[in-house]
Amino acid sequence: QVQLVESGGGLVQAGGSLRLSCAASTDFFIIYTMGWYRQNPGKERELVAVITSGGSANYADSVKDRFTISRDNTKNTVYLQMNSLKPEDTAVYYCNAYSRVRQYWGQGTQVTVSS
Repeated sequence: QVQLVESGGGLVQAGGSLRLSCAASTDFFIIYTMGWYRQNPGKERELVAVITSGGSANYADSVKDRFTISRDNTKNTVYLQMNSLKPEDTAVYYCNAYSRVRQYWGQGTQVTVSS
């Protein structure tokens, strides 16, 4: 069982920045593809960004050139740097750890961007 604990969410004005962190309780962090997803009430959870164990990253078109995902395998932590935030980025952001065998989710952290 892997526990994922997100932090760094909050309220920010449009154009501002936030950095989300997700700490994983596992000795095998390196094997997981890590991702950030977001969800609003009544809507499906959507992919924001993912990063493989080797460091290859992919982004949703809506966040390209504004968000950056990174990971520190020595700290078992994945980050999401969010710049130039827009009101439509408002959502609960979830951390995800994926392997071919199973996947895990964090509890989510709220990000609210005011206009």
